[in-house]
Amino acid sequence: MTISVADALARIEADDERLNCFTSVYRDEALAAANAVERGPLAGIPFAVKNLYDVGGRTTLAGSKIYADNPPAARDATTVARLKAAGAVLVGATNMDEFAFGFTTENPHNGPTRNPHDPARIAGGSSGGSAAAVAAGMVPLALGSDTNGSVRVPAALCGVHGLKPTYGRLSRAGVAPLAWSFDHVGVFARSSREAARAYDTLQGPDADDPACTDRSLEPAEPVLDDGISGLRIAVAGGYFGTGGLAEVFAAVGRAADALGVAESIDIPDADRALAASLLITSAEGASLHLDEIRNRAEEFDPHTSDRWIAATMIPATWVHDAQRFRRRFRDIMAAVFEEFDVLITPTTAFPAPELGQGRITIDGRDVPVRGTLGRFTAPFSFIGLPAMSVPMAVEPGALPLGVQIIARPYDEAAVLRVAAALEKTGATAQ
Repeated sequence: MTISVADALARIEADDERLNCFTSVYRDEALAAANAVERGPLAGIPFAVKNLYDVGGRTTLAGSKIYADNPPAARDATTVARLKAAGAVLVGATNMDEFAFGFTTENPHNGPTRNPHDPARIAGGSSGGSAAAVAAGMVPLALGSDTNGSVRVPAALCGVHGLKPTYGRLSRAGVAPLAWSFDHVGVFARSSREAARAYDTLQGPDADDPACTDRSLEPAEPVLDDGISGLRIAVAGGYFGTGGLAEVFAAVGRAADALGVAESIDIPDADRALAASLLITSAEGASLHLDEIRNRAEEFDPHTSDRWIAATMIPATWVHDAQRFRRRFRDIMAAVFEEFDVLITPTTAFPAPELGQGRITIDGRDVPVRGTLGRFTAPFSFIGLPAMSVPMAVEPGALPLGVQIIARPYDEAAVLRVAAALEKTGATAQ
């Protein structure tokens, strides 16, 4: 993390009109804060936050225009406050899918965020602005949120590291919700070490988020040099080895070869986990925004309002059955983690599509882009497992590809150890 606040602001000014990563830039406040920083583990490091995080004195928009007339936030979100307390300097808020309900960051109110590797393509979502800002070198660190993959998907498509810790590990206080039982705070960075350092700063219980409880906290960064000795690692096959383009599975193969991993395991019912995850997310989101849907539906992104209107008609028995299956899938994964410590899968089924692209052909089938981007991420969010997308090295001119690393609950250290080991082999994008 070597970029200064002044450098970050200059890069934003030079590149953001082209990429549209930011919805607000706090230039004067950032320069003043940078001049006032004296010490801290992140002293002087510029960072950005997805615009669903509360920033004291600013209105939290959550990618919508419905919230534009809301009063400014009284204080910073807990995670924003913790980064500032460590000396990091907030430079702005980033673009996102409306209310975090999407995977493309093609926001109708603020315009689409463009992929720094090819501006004709999406950055992914819903935290696309944060991922693209890190990928473009505007900031070395950014916060996003991840409900079904909204950190890991844009991290993969933009070629950066994206960490989603265990559900409840990091406080969501002051972060606009999408689906309470799925929402996670997540981190974008250019390396596993930078992600670990930020994650360590963000840890700690918070009474303002009932899900963020007091757990035994071990700093993750010191273990990055321990390597992967003793970790039982497997490639997830079956469902996670189908439904994507050949290059994403080739990337997983390169990661496995670099780590010396030869074993694989099929995870039963992962397809049902995806379906149940999306069903519950839709139901929880529609319930949260029901009054707005009734009274201000025309002000929504049609992609958002249409799905939530449909979600209001989901039978309660379906949601009940999905929640029952959630408990079963947690048991399935607990059995997997008796045999292995870490799993590897693709992060996305394909690299970044073009802006506005609605369909893609996979295995001779025409499938929806938006509905397929979370295919490999949502099953693990479903039960709150820690997961990280790591950018794999690709041929010059090729689009970025991510490999996903998953571990048992509260074992972020294992995820980060594997990510660091991959970096040391040279298999990841530098």
